[in-house]
Amino acid sequence: MKKNFGIIGNPINHSLSPVLHNYWFKKYKIDAHYSTIEIKENELPNIINKIKNKDLYGINITLPFKQKIVPYIDILLNEAEVTSSVNTIFLNKDETVVGENTDVFGLQAAYLKQVNDISSKRALVIGAGGVSPSVVLSLQKSGIKNISVSNRTLEKCIFLRKKFKNLSIINWENLSEEICNYDIIINATSLGMKNGNDFSFDFDKTKTNLIYIDTIYNPLETKTLKYLKDREKQVFNGLDMFIYQGQKAFYLWNKINPEIDQELIELLLSKLK
Repeated sequence: MKKNFGIIGNPINHSLSPVLHNYWFKKYKIDAHYSTIEIKENELPNIINKIKNKDLYGINITLPFKQKIVPYIDILLNEAEVTSSVNTIFLNKDETVVGENTDVFGLQAAYLKQVNDISSKRALVIGAGGVSPSVVLSLQKSGIKNISVSNRTLEKCIFLRKKFKNLSIINWENLSEEICNYDIIINATSLGMKNGNDFSFDFDKTKTNLIYIDTIYNPLETKTLKYLKDREKQVFNGLDMFIYQGQKAFYLWNKINPEIDQELIELLLSKLK
């Protein structure tokens, strides 16, 4: 019997998760299908029931439900417990609904492992919702102690600091002036996403040796990423993080660690042109 998987979010049409997982299902001859599922917040309990009834064998979660899904899950494991942010759900052998977080692994594997002398860096996380707790935990696990956060809504920063005690908060109004103080800047907002809003200022005051990471992968180059790339800053889009978090989610569901081969990368890139 074909197993159904999917990703929930709103909006969700931009997601390449079906391309990623259906490629691996085909490669490893697994009788399964993965689709996008656009829902409203009041439908979250229904999604969990579908997991329990095995109408869905596993789901990924994206904006704006990574934290809102938590109250409906039986148990949080590992990074999901630390961050209270979930992007992967499945039913374990005891028929328990499990929430996991593969975003932390995705960010570390894709970018942070490559940064030299990372513990001495100052990092700024822009955004305090959805994926932000995962970004902060990734930075901490990589050895960075000096981490700041900025968000349009100050209350979200304060809430995030309750979870991560040593976070510094930068007022949103001061962001364009403060970015000159950081070695690593990570955009963990939806600003720059395809058909969406963007930052209202240019990142013209950054350090010469800045590392800029965008968690967005659609488009491959947001306005800010292109601006910094044109000024020869080291920039990374969100595609590698997306692939690595998906690789770990696939393993949690199927106990197969899927290969990230060139054919897959070219397939994903072709969908983003």
